[in-house]
Amino acid sequence: MAMEVHLLIRRRTMCVRRSVLAVAVMSSVLALGACDEGGGDNRTKAQAGGGSSVVAPGKPGEPARTLSAEEAAKAAKAAGDDTPNSADFRYVQMMIQHHAQALELTGLVPTRSDSTAVKRLAERITAGQKPEIGAMEGWLTHNGGEKRKSGHDHSAMPGMATPAQLDQLRTADGAAFDKLFLKLMITHHQGAITMATDVLSQGNNVQVEEMAGDVVAQQTVEIDRMRAMSS
Repeated sequence: MAMEVHLLIRRRTMCVRRSVLAVAVMSSVLALGACDEGGGDNRTKAQAGGGSSVVAPGKPGEPARTLSAEEAAKAAKAAGDDTPNSADFRYVQMMIQHHAQALELTGLVPTRSDSTAVKRLAERITAGQKPEIGAMEGWLTHNGGEKRKSGHDHSAMPGMATPAQLDQLRTADGAAFDKLFLKLMITHHQGAITMATDVLSQGNNVQVEEMAGDVVAQQTVEIDRMRAMSS
């Protein structure tokens, strides 16, 4: 729960910080424009002082900065820029495959498990990750993902079950299946959290940040639930 709250606060803080900086700087730019339009005296003063300037708020713990009108306009644009970077594309492309294996694991549960609790858990995981795959595929389509194909080895992603482990799970039954399923899925979730945490620190796109935050929050809760079921 602490992890979930921390991530929610972090995401909101980052979004608010971008918005505040963009609004503050843009407001200053607009104010300058209004002053310039107000009369010749203002233009004369600005020209005499070497041009108009804007006091822009600094980052937390840092002092305010004095920017020229041109620098302020650029800063306002940059503050609101959440253009996806390579980390965003890499995360989304790889997480689609990561989720796909999770659905492969949960797909075995109905016919192999004897545990009602495991079956309900698998249903929740499936219900959560299927829409997430759709959302990530839609994000790639909207952001030109077909031009940013990842060359990464998806089998090397954190938490992925090996072919041998998948074969072992497919042949297991009853209590033996449940024990192995929970073990593999806990590891799988831990890998997803590692990937999501990485993009939260390296990515730039707000939508990807939100998707990654949801992965960390939801899968942390599910890991706790699976550990309790395994004990």
